[in-house]
Amino acid sequence: MGLYFLRRLGLSVAIIAVAMSILFIITHMIPGDPVSIALGPRATTEMKEEYRARMGIDLPIYVQYGRFVSHVLHGNLGKDVFSGLPVLNIVSSQLPHTVILVCVAIGWSAILGIILGCFSALHRNSILDRFVGVITVGAIAIPSFVVSLYSLLLFAVTLKVLPALGAGESGDIADQLKHLILPGFALGLGWVGYIARMVRASMLEVMGENFIRAAKAYGLPETTIVSKYALKIAILPTVTLLGVGVGNMLSGASFAEIVFSRPGIGKLIYDMVLMRNFPVVQGAVLVTTALFVLCALMADMLNSILDPRVRANL
Repeated sequence: MGLYFLRRLGLSVAIIAVAMSILFIITHMIPGDPVSIALGPRATTEMKEEYRARMGIDLPIYVQYGRFVSHVLHGNLGKDVFSGLPVLNIVSSQLPHTVILVCVAIGWSAILGIILGCFSALHRNSILDRFVGVITVGAIAIPSFVVSLYSLLLFAVTLKVLPALGAGESGDIADQLKHLILPGFALGLGWVGYIARMVRASMLEVMGENFIRAAKAYGLPETTIVSKYALKIAILPTVTLLGVGVGNMLSGASFAEIVFSRPGIGKLIYDMVLMRNFPVVQGAVLVTTALFVLCALMADMLNSILDPRVRANL
């Protein structure tokens, strides 16, 4: 178990290191002069030089990269070039909004996806199974930003039954939950299809095992067989999928936060890219990448605990 954990941890560290390098390169490939865009056309030469020195972009590119890596290794993500606040504080203030949104989205999509997957497996090759298959595949095919736009137009603008923008009043839990419904629905809809198809495939495989046949021979109800015996094994591949799903939702939440004007990491990155505030962009993306890798690592470890065969094959 310890060796497996060390292998996965080493792989996670390598992924973050590669992501850091790619992030640095992409940030510096953004078109346009960041100084002119940030300060505007009326900025003097002295103002531009002072801004370049503050951002550190007046140094050679290899020196900038070395400083970036060194600061990250020391837990320093830099400072906002406008406010002077530490980037870590800015990201930390926005991160809870994104995490709550992702938890809501993955929570309802996992529950509904598991139910639909089990239902399809119990009624395999029937009309109901085909109907659920069409619905779930359709949910996968629709991009989350399209769902965000149409749900906003339908439920907030036309029907006016749900709030459109923002995260709700601070301290008012009921209002905050209402503001989570539409973005949580838009973000999680596609994953209902992924989870349902994965659970269905796993259930059909498990239902053909000998111990399931023995349970049927003893006359146990099929719902009991599914809930108490088959689902425990069929859910194992879904655990890994959920880990990847949480990571993907962290990046996919950007569309929901922009469309619904919610605070969060995605909205922060979008605004800072427009302002060419590179330290905040790099810090926010790096934190998101680390969370993505951490979720995948936790899913792998949980999967290895539930299924020892995973450790034996590595």
